[in-house]
Amino acid sequence: MGFIKKFRRTIMSLALPARHTCVSSAKTPMKKADLAAMLQDELDITKAQAERVVQMFWDAIADTLSKGETVDIAGFGKFTVNQRAARTARNPRTGEAVQVPAMNVPKFKPGKALKDAVK
Repeated sequence: MGFIKKFRRTIMSLALPARHTCVSSAKTPMKKADLAAMLQDELDITKAQAERVVQMFWDAIADTLSKGETVDIAGFGKFTVNQRAARTARNPRTGEAVQVPAMNVPKFKPGKALKDAVK
């Protein structure tokens, strides 16, 4: 089986009820290195290759969102960009009004398979 097919199957296994127990009972968050280690074990690649794959995945999502486009991963979820309007906020210490500029913010909407896996 080719690398791309194995990678796709591994990513999809993250969205579906997994056979991996990535999160311990202590509720520690999964880190980037943990994901790379899981890919390394699943795909039989080196640690450096696995870390590069994870970094490429993050970079691809960030690059696409920075262009204002959407990333839709079937079964996992959809990454979009929302535009937040400029507004006036208050500094909680001084009560002084502060202008907050308009900005683009990333948004994630989980897919059905991910929602079902988390239930």
